[in-house]
Amino acid sequence: MPSANDTKRITKTSLYSWVLFRNLHLQLIVVGVIVVTVVMRVVPLEMQKRIINEAIGMKDLPALYRYCALYFGAVTLAGVLKFVINLMQVHIGEKTLKTVRERLYAHLLSLPIQFYRRTSPGNVISYIITEFIPVATFIGQAVAVPVVNILTFIAMAGYMIHLNPTIGLISITLYPIEIIVLPRIQKYFRRANRRRIRHTQSLSGLVGEAVSGVHEVHSNASTPLEMGRFSKVLEKLYKATVMQNGLKFFIKFVNNFFMSLGPFVLFLIGGYYAIQGHFDVGAIVAFLSAYEKLYDPWKELMDFWQVYQDSSVRYKQIMRAFDHAPEHAQAIEGRDPLVLDNDIEIKNLSFVVGGNIRLLDNVSVSIKGGEHVALVGFSGSGKSTLALCVAQLYKYTSGSVMVGGHEVDDLSKQDISYNLGMVAQAPFIFDGTVRANLLYSCQSLALQGGSCTESGEEPDLDTLIKITQQVGLFTDILAFALRARLENGEHEELRKSIVASRREFQEGETGMFADVADKIEFFDLDDYSRYMSVAENIAFGSAVDEEFDQEHLHNQPKFIEFLENHNLMAHLVVLGETLARVITDELGPEPNHDDFKNCPIPEAEYRDYQRAANRLDSGEPLSPEEKGLILKLALGFIPGIHDQMELDPGFANRVVVSRQDFISLVKEHFPDAFSFFEPDKYIESLNIQDNILFGRVRADAPGAEEEIYQRIMQALIMEGALEPVAEMGLAFEVGSMGDRLSGGQRQKIALARTFLKAPSILILDEATAALDNKSQGRVQNIITNNMKGVSTVLAVIHRLDMLPYYDKVVVLKAGKVVEQGGYEELLAKKGALYTLIHGKEE
Repeated sequence: MPSANDTKRITKTSLYSWVLFRNLHLQLIVVGVIVVTVVMRVVPLEMQKRIINEAIGMKDLPALYRYCALYFGAVTLAGVLKFVINLMQVHIGEKTLKTVRERLYAHLLSLPIQFYRRTSPGNVISYIITEFIPVATFIGQAVAVPVVNILTFIAMAGYMIHLNPTIGLISITLYPIEIIVLPRIQKYFRRANRRRIRHTQSLSGLVGEAVSGVHEVHSNASTPLEMGRFSKVLEKLYKATVMQNGLKFFIKFVNNFFMSLGPFVLFLIGGYYAIQGHFDVGAIVAFLSAYEKLYDPWKELMDFWQVYQDSSVRYKQIMRAFDHAPEHAQAIEGRDPLVLDNDIEIKNLSFVVGGNIRLLDNVSVSIKGGEHVALVGFSGSGKSTLALCVAQLYKYTSGSVMVGGHEVDDLSKQDISYNLGMVAQAPFIFDGTVRANLLYSCQSLALQGGSCTESGEEPDLDTLIKITQQVGLFTDILAFALRARLENGEHEELRKSIVASRREFQEGETGMFADVADKIEFFDLDDYSRYMSVAENIAFGSAVDEEFDQEHLHNQPKFIEFLENHNLMAHLVVLGETLARVITDELGPEPNHDDFKNCPIPEAEYRDYQRAANRLDSGEPLSPEEKGLILKLALGFIPGIHDQMELDPGFANRVVVSRQDFISLVKEHFPDAFSFFEPDKYIESLNIQDNILFGRVRADAPGAEEEIYQRIMQALIMEGALEPVAEMGLAFEVGSMGDRLSGGQRQKIALARTFLKAPSILILDEATAALDNKSQGRVQNIITNNMKGVSTVLAVIHRLDMLPYYDKVVVLKAGKVVEQGGYEELLAKKGALYTLIHGKEE
């Protein structure tokens, strides 16, 4: 029979309902272990009494050995059993917490979009991750701690009464007084704890908001404003935490005070009885040990009570925060997702938000299966809202949206997802690889019983390459791979293919890729390269050992000595000083992040260079560290990219002349520090692209990069190496929320993963807004040529020149449909669409 927690909404469950949830057999085992443990705790007390009275008092050596062995055995067994109990508590608590988190996370994902518009991501994260930790502790302890401590209390109290009823009863009567005092203090403690939790959540939300909006903070230089808000909340949290801890320590003080009263009673009354000969020394020792153990359960129960109060407050707050019903069922039990026809009928649709604002007002649109319909209108006209209502992302207020004869509001999420694909203007990209993001929709579809391929398998590499080429993403995937380096010992066959493909490029204007030869600066031992750094030019190679890389080379004594011996140092110092002065003068005291594009000074080190430049201007001597910075700046200067100044030709000639000497120096003293640019070997320190080209793409050749990517792709195909390179590009880690991708790349991934799914209904909400015109045209051609008559397309359009591709145009204004029909038909009417395109009515 299923538990109530299996059928209830997670937010309607109580904290205690999880204590026995699928854990009854484990909790019974814990109780059994506890009973044995309590018995083992009483045995050492009796052994203490007998050791003193019988073994020592009677000078009985065998009895001493026997009682000590029993004492040691009981203590050891009790310790082992306590360890077992603790392990089982942790297992029960964490296992249950795992279930609760899974259920709550599933519930969160089913909540409507509007919930997340008014809920801080920081609060959601804090609730799910941090605030639940004490809950696991409580669930694990909920049976074990009360049982073990109540039984221990009873056993110790009984043993004390057995030793001396009078002293035992007097000692036990101290506890009711403590029971009266402590709850009153704990009442204030709970209030303080609630305030602390509330301020912690506020602080978490504030930090999450600032991190998410860090671009806005930077662009407004609003760090002082954000620090002010942060400090106010932090001050409240500080006061609440101090108050909570103060009350916690006061509770401990009261506990310790009552604990000290017990020995006082024993020594006073027990001492009297001992003097009178009615109480022996062994009994006093056993009584004192029993009293100390009598307090332990009480102390642990008080701690447990605090854990319960803390957990109860947190659990209720978490469940109250998420106690919203999902608007639509995730799935319908007992049936597979429906396969719907792709006609859409929208009748008298209205969507009303707070304050009776009608974002949609009696909208009616009829779309035949396979028809492509464009939604247009000025900003705020309701285009995206209409698309989101059809996609079941918004729950409409009134009216009807029928898909394949079924009301959208009555369908499950799986019914919608099985038949519909959507690409938003700002699609979300998950942390992980490009491949994982491309396959996201297909993997979800597979869990619903569907598939993106006829075979039922995941799309293979050829399919991924085809789809990404269609949306213009494959060039980006290739770029991700070409910027990567191969690790030592990896991809031996690919290395050989790269070196082989290099030869076609090295033939220059007489080779197969002559059309791009003038856009590449090839590595030449006898020429200074404008697209290599000064350090790379000196070495005619690049560092493999990080002690010789761009960050550390200027600290190498042998390298400094080489520069001095070849008359390069003086010019490098002048070059570095001039760059520091020119750049800091040009960028000023507060440069923006974008100012560091094509700048040889890293943004993180700008303040250091600013101080060095100020010292140079004032004629002050530089510190050794600043001299190192100046030399590092000069060694990192790339004339073809850094246009702050020109490189002296005479210096460039001296660098070329010194190369062979440097190569000899490295081979003699640091044989594994550099990889040199040799035309017939794979160069470990370079990325794949530079290895193939054996050179660098010129920055002064507009559009060269895409042309060169195409030629590299041809070269890799000829060598049979395109697939392993594509695999590397697909394995590129996109970062949190796709932050390592551009807006256009994110949209291309979203389009590609939806095209892989091949839905019968496709909704596009300005899905190409971040793409350039060429890419937009490519995507529109794919939609028109491959989907017209097959998939129904409902597209919110921002580029009106794309409207001729659509069968029907729906024009909205202030939430109402003002006209709809064919593109040419509406233009001929010279109504709303004509006004939208030409900006005036006729």
